[in-house]
Amino acid sequence: MTDEQVPTPKVAVGVDGSESARAALEWAAAEAERTHLPLYIVHTLSMPLVVSVYTGPTRFPPPEEVSQHGRGVLEEAVGHVRSLWPNLKVETELALEEPPLALLRRLGHGDTVVVGSRGLGPVRSALAGSAGVRLAAKAVCPVVVVPRRPQNEAPPRGPERIVVGVDGSDDSRRALRFALHRAAEHAGSSVVVVHSWRVPLPFDTATMVAGGWAPPSDELLDRYSEELVAGVLADVIDESTEGVDVSVLRTGDNPVDALVGAGAGADLIVVGSRGRGSVRGLLLGSATQGVLHNATVPVAVLPRHSEDGE
Repeated sequence: MTDEQVPTPKVAVGVDGSESARAALEWAAAEAERTHLPLYIVHTLSMPLVVSVYTGPTRFPPPEEVSQHGRGVLEEAVGHVRSLWPNLKVETELALEEPPLALLRRLGHGDTVVVGSRGLGPVRSALAGSAGVRLAAKAVCPVVVVPRRPQNEAPPRGPERIVVGVDGSDDSRRALRFALHRAAEHAGSSVVVVHSWRVPLPFDTATMVAGGWAPPSDELLDRYSEELVAGVLADVIDESTEGVDVSVLRTGDNPVDALVGAGAGADLIVVGSRGRGSVRGLLLGSATQGVLHNATVPVAVLPRHSEDGE
């Protein structure tokens, strides 16, 4: 299949035969069924890239046994999806590149891409292997990182409870807009807006206090939080989302703790790729990385590129 033949919009997912990839596959298939989009399953062979002064960059062709194994992974994935959603349109591709690159090259603005987690902690492997971070930083569409589920636990179907972090930034507005529209598509779904007024300061507060600086009071911060959240909601809610059940959680807790705690019983946590925190030089915002490290439910990251084509 050539890139031009890949349908768009679509739900894309990377699989490798692992349990974590199985959870991502099931979430992606459920999303494709919900949105009436095709499911696009990619397995990567990660063949070495050789650079020659004569031929330029070239990837080694895979040995037949490697290709055969890859085809088996895809066939097993399709069979599993068919057992759950027999009428879902499914397409597959065996790619030579590394997983993040293979997915990035096949994504469009209307797509959703799903990856699984690995390792010892929830959603931790996507960071350790860099796949989730690279995708969230460079993808032109939402990236969903799915943690492992207990065996035999089916992906949820029906109304969703969606938790979204808001800090007043454009990225968080994008995340809120995504959460509201997703909830509006399914009757009975709800959105919990979480705002923490506790922002890491880029200086030594003890030294500043000794020099006469006084931190703002909790009362002032609470009023600021109330005005910020009300303003963001007024900006983002439109005719298509005004009927969504929205609740607000404003807190002085650490932003990561607030989001992970509120999302513990949710179906999805939604965050922007960056925010207003002090660490702007990271590949992803510090709060976003913290949520990915600690969340026990799927996390959708809305890259700032995701609306460039709209």
